[in-house]
Amino acid sequence: MSIALVTGVVGGIGAAIARRLSSDGFNVVITDRPGPAFEQAKTELGFAGYAADLGDRDDVLKLAEQIAAEFGTPQIVVNAAGGVCQQVHEPVENVTEDNWRALFAANTDSAFFLAQAFTPAMKKSGKGRFITISSGAGLRPSLTKIQGYTASKHALVGLTKQLALELGPFGITVNSIAPGFVLSNSATQKQWESYGEDGQKALVENIHMRRLGMPDDIANAASFLAADASNWITGQIISVDGGHR
Repeated sequence: MSIALVTGVVGGIGAAIARRLSSDGFNVVITDRPGPAFEQAKTELGFAGYAADLGDRDDVLKLAEQIAAEFGTPQIVVNAAGGVCQQVHEPVENVTEDNWRALFAANTDSAFFLAQAFTPAMKKSGKGRFITISSGAGLRPSLTKIQGYTASKHALVGLTKQLALELGPFGITVNSIAPGFVLSNSATQKQWESYGEDGQKALVENIHMRRLGMPDDIANAASFLAADASNWITGQIISVDGGHR
């Protein structure tokens, strides 16, 4: 049974992807930051998992060693970790260096360190899949208005394309899913509520399908990118956003 690592399972998108890949027949291993939320997610999802700070290279290398020792090398690595890190918009002159760097650690560094940790074994096997979860904020300005979030997601899009070029000759594909507005956790629910009735109406009217996304919409795309049917697709940023004006 092929092994799939899914990160960021405390959020709704990561959990949905983990469930979907399990139903597709993968042996799923999960990870997220250490703490009660991850322990609860492990219990609810029922998958083996290891806590790790993916913004810390040493932690990611340790994670790779733990998974290899117990399960073998993942053929699929889905990085759903990241987000706004509990930040809200501030005028650019008020943004602290720590807040700026925290967003890059969560959204960009994590994907880079995962690639460093798992690429060597994938090269030996001659195959592998990296799937990153970027955002519509990686393609245009963000609805959150958080500068570091937008910049780090744009950086993740660039990293995805560059890794696809580098790793393609080794049979490794690298693609990204760019979700639109997905109601996936308490943070996105709070953001949705902050728009008020008029703002919510305007947002939905800018979506061709006239509805917000759900975690399963993103999981469906991850399922395709993990499947054999996508083995000649790489370097792509797939917008899963219901259509966006």
